[in-house]
Amino acid sequence: MSTSAITPIGGQGSALHPPAPGIHDPAGTRRVVLAAALGTVFEWYDFFIYGSLAAFFGVLFFPPGNETAAFLASLATFGAGFVLRPFGALVFGRLGDVVGRKRTFLITMLIMGLATAVVGLLPTFAQIGWWAPVILVSLRLLQGLAVGGEFGGAVTYVAEHASPGRRGFLTSWIQITATGGLLLSLLAILVCRNAMSPEAFASWGWRIPFVGSLGLLLLSLYIRLKLHESPVFKQMQSEGKTSKNPIKEVLGERRNLRIVLVAIFGAVAGQAVIWYTGHFYSLYFMTNTLRLDASTAYIYLTVALVLATPFFVVFGWLSDVIGRKWIIVAGCALSAILFIPIFNGLMTYGNPRLATFRASHTVALRGPECIAEQSVVTQLFSPAKTTPCSKAKSFLTAYAVPYTVTSGDRFTVQFGERTYDGFDEPVLKAALVEAGLPLKADPAQVNAPMMVALLFVLVFLATMVYGPLGAMLVELFPTHIRYSGVSVALQFGNGWIGGFAPLIAASMVVSAGDVFAGLWYTVVIAAVTAVVGALLLRETNTARL
Repeated sequence: MSTSAITPIGGQGSALHPPAPGIHDPAGTRRVVLAAALGTVFEWYDFFIYGSLAAFFGVLFFPPGNETAAFLASLATFGAGFVLRPFGALVFGRLGDVVGRKRTFLITMLIMGLATAVVGLLPTFAQIGWWAPVILVSLRLLQGLAVGGEFGGAVTYVAEHASPGRRGFLTSWIQITATGGLLLSLLAILVCRNAMSPEAFASWGWRIPFVGSLGLLLLSLYIRLKLHESPVFKQMQSEGKTSKNPIKEVLGERRNLRIVLVAIFGAVAGQAVIWYTGHFYSLYFMTNTLRLDASTAYIYLTVALVLATPFFVVFGWLSDVIGRKWIIVAGCALSAILFIPIFNGLMTYGNPRLATFRASHTVALRGPECIAEQSVVTQLFSPAKTTPCSKAKSFLTAYAVPYTVTSGDRFTVQFGERTYDGFDEPVLKAALVEAGLPLKADPAQVNAPMMVALLFVLVFLATMVYGPLGAMLVELFPTHIRYSGVSVALQFGNGWIGGFAPLIAASMVVSAGDVFAGLWYTVVIAAVTAVVGALLLRETNTARL
């Protein structure tokens, strides 16, 4: 057997282990990028398959009785995966800077793959009661821990193989992996849905994308095992310059902590809310607010993803030419301006009857409990209230009916000239339908090209911010704390600021009685990021690693 047949990607040293692919080996660098990107795509698939089914999971793993509360709980569970992402960055960032990038890859991937597969085998609430959400949350926490150490390592690994003038271009292929993982999860769900009846999918078909991830795990492990260590890390290691406590240096030294904070609030926070709102909240908006058929919504978003995803690479390449900072700042500013008009457009073209109904009808809720339940904090931390007012809000939110809340001696519902004591769902529903409320979108009235175009713009804006981001973060931190610094900045921004964007947005909708109110979270964060980035973020595209 020839030695070339068994030589792993990026070997060093002898005839059996040629020098690691780097700036003098373009073909080897391409192989490294491909291997790192494919492995990261599969890991993001594992993480996002739950998010793609979040609306569906509320019925399976949480107690029945309040549709909106169950959905908020399912979003909170999705968000639970983000809670531990910063801690994953701390744990695996330290490993990556002390023992190496490659070994850390393998650990994070194994944790992620096994946790995802177990979700596919998990009994529902009807079968094991409260153990179902407890176990589900635990598995999501494990997934978050793994992702916290994955992405920063992948982008660091690739950047350390790239020449200075190509870092933005090469690392942008890693930026694609998050969208690629989401796209793969959507395709897996779409195939399963179309291969069986809705009843079969609800009963057992939803499990297939989760259990099937075991195959992806084996393939991903095979890909990662073919990688050798980063040449930049190996040189640092051979010179004895590795950090003994990289997390202490990142968070404990004022200069490094300032870099982390500027990176988070001048770049990552905006990227996070823009990405998650455009990719996940848009899907929720189409299926739960506009009440489009789920398969149709998946198709629209899938087409938009396919069309827009190449722009990750375009903006990564462009950042090598003109700089990274102003592309990111411009993407955040444009998102702050355009997101609310875009979502209004989704309603106009996705469910025009609903848009017309909302323009001329509002429900008034009055009662002391309504005021007590009005805050966003209440919706976030106590979403499962079952008072008449909370049930009315749940019902109205589910059908995107705007409502106002005022105080009163007893709970009443007013619609038009009619006032109802208490909440009687069938009676109120009949009155709303009689006034023109559509219970679901009419496929004949949906403007599919415009829906895809608007979704394309949402994803395009995400590519504008995200494409150059990986290279910029790598270039901000010195080699000996790079894995930790990049991971901490990425995961505090994405894990806590971006990851909870869908949940916070949905809670703001219930609190305000307006389906567009939740978008203000994204708008404000994006605007603040644009300002901080413009003032404090430095240009890095000419930096040496």
